[in-house]
Amino acid sequence: MAGNDRSVFRTSDGKWANKRHGASRPASLHDTQKEAEFKAKDMLRRSGGGELNTHGVDGRIRSKDTIAKKDPFPPRDREH
Repeated sequence: MAGNDRSVFRTSDGKWANKRHGASRPASLHDTQKEAEFKAKDMLRRSGGGELNTHGVDGRIRSKDTIAKKDPFPPRDREH
Protein backbone atom coordinates (compact mmCIF):
# COMPACT_ATOMS: atom_id res chain seq x y z
CA MET A 1 0.00 0.00 0.00
CA ALA A 2 2.95 2.30 -0.55
CA GLY A 3 0.93 4.36 -3.03
CA ASN A 4 -1.33 5.57 -0.23
CA ASP A 5 1.33 6.55 2.33
CA ARG A 6 1.60 10.18 3.40
CA SER A 7 4.08 12.59 4.95
CA VAL A 8 3.58 15.77 6.97
CA PHE A 9 6.47 18.22 6.73
CA ARG A 10 7.28 21.92 6.93
CA THR A 11 7.64 23.81 3.66
CA SER A 12 10.14 26.57 2.93
CA ASP A 13 7.48 29.26 3.49
CA GLY A 14 6.67 27.95 6.99
CA LYS A 15 3.43 26.10 6.21
CA TRP A 16 2.87 22.44 7.07
CA ALA A 17 2.19 20.17 4.08
CA ASN A 18 0.18 16.95 3.87
CA LYS A 19 1.53 15.07 0.85
CA ARG A 20 0.96 11.57 -0.54
CA HIS A 21 4.21 9.77 -1.37
CA GLY A 22 4.90 10.03 -5.07
CA ALA A 23 2.66 13.06 -5.62
CA SER A 24 4.07 16.14 -7.29
CA ARG A 25 2.45 18.60 -4.87
CA PRO A 26 0.87 18.55 -1.40
CA ALA A 27 -2.80 17.65 -0.99
CA SER A 28 -3.18 20.41 1.60
CA LEU A 29 -1.24 23.16 3.41
CA HIS A 30 -1.83 24.16 7.04
CA ASP A 31 -0.66 26.73 9.56
CA THR A 32 0.15 24.09 12.22
CA GLN A 33 1.62 20.61 12.22
CA LYS A 34 -1.33 19.35 14.26
CA GLU A 35 -3.82 20.48 11.59
CA ALA A 36 -1.78 18.83 8.83
CA GLU A 37 -1.54 15.55 10.79
CA PHE A 38 -5.30 15.56 11.45
CA LYS A 39 -6.08 16.04 7.75
CA ALA A 40 -3.54 13.39 6.66
CA LYS A 41 -5.00 10.83 9.12
CA ASP A 42 -8.51 11.62 7.90
CA MET A 43 -7.46 11.16 4.25
CA LEU A 44 -5.73 7.86 5.06
CA ARG A 45 -8.80 6.52 6.91
CA ARG A 46 -11.09 7.44 4.00
CA SER A 47 -8.83 5.82 1.41
CA GLY A 48 -8.30 2.49 3.17
CA GLY A 49 -5.28 3.18 5.35
CA GLY A 50 -1.55 3.53 5.06
CA GLU A 51 1.55 4.87 6.78
CA LEU A 52 1.91 8.43 8.07
CA ASN A 53 5.41 9.89 8.48
CA THR A 54 5.57 13.13 10.47
CA HIS A 55 8.72 15.22 10.08
CA GLY A 56 9.95 17.73 12.63
CA VAL A 57 11.04 21.31 11.95
CA ASP A 58 14.55 19.99 11.21
CA GLY A 59 13.17 17.76 8.43
CA ARG A 60 13.93 14.45 10.16
CA ILE A 61 11.18 11.89 10.70
CA ARG A 62 10.00 12.19 14.28
CA SER A 63 7.00 9.85 14.16
CA LYS A 64 5.65 6.97 12.06
CA ASP A 65 2.11 5.68 12.42
CA THR A 66 -0.05 3.07 10.69
CA ILE A 67 -3.56 4.38 10.09
CA ALA A 68 -6.75 2.34 9.53
CA LYS A 69 -5.19 -1.01 8.71
CA LYS A 70 -3.63 -3.82 10.70
CA ASP A 71 -0.01 -2.98 11.43
CA PRO A 72 2.20 -5.93 10.44
CA PHE A 73 4.92 -4.72 12.84
CA PRO A 74 3.17 -3.05 15.78
CA PRO A 75 5.36 -0.65 17.75
CA ARG A 76 6.81 -1.62 21.08
CA ASP A 77 6.96 1.97 22.24
CA ARG A 78 4.22 3.84 24.08
CA GLU A 79 3.80 6.65 21.54
CA HIS A 80 0.33 5.58 20.37
